[in-house]
Amino acid sequence: MSRSRTVFTPAAPRPAGHYSQALIHGSLVFVSGQLPVDAASGAVVCSSAGEQARAALANLAAILVAAGSSLHGVLRLTVYVSDIAYWPEINAVCAEVFGDHRPARTVVPTRDLHYGCLVEVDAIAALP
Repeated sequence: MSRSRTVFTPAAPRPAGHYSQALIHGSLVFVSGQLPVDAASGAVVCSSAGEQARAALANLAAILVAAGSSLHGVLRLTVYVSDIAYWPEINAVCAEVFGDHRPARTVVPTRDLHYGCLVEVDAIAALP
């Protein structure tokens, strides 16, 4: 049985609770939920759902790079949104950020997200 390795990078927000930014297990990277939080200041990116999605995906990308993967390694992306009306805007950002790569994706409408954020993402990615 392979052991899990913890991933940490200062290029993404520090975990605010008892969890890791990501874990590598075998050839997979499991990335914890990423909010649109600036890694340096800890402040929430207060902007549109699209801009928040872009910021959350940038945090995801930083963690994946630290793990030895990338956005093109994402197999499954889960997007949590505080209002499903944001879906078209977030879908457009995903298309821009991922380009031709189309990971499996679920968009989950929720009520409130932490810190009043509009968007949160988590992912499972493969190592090359």
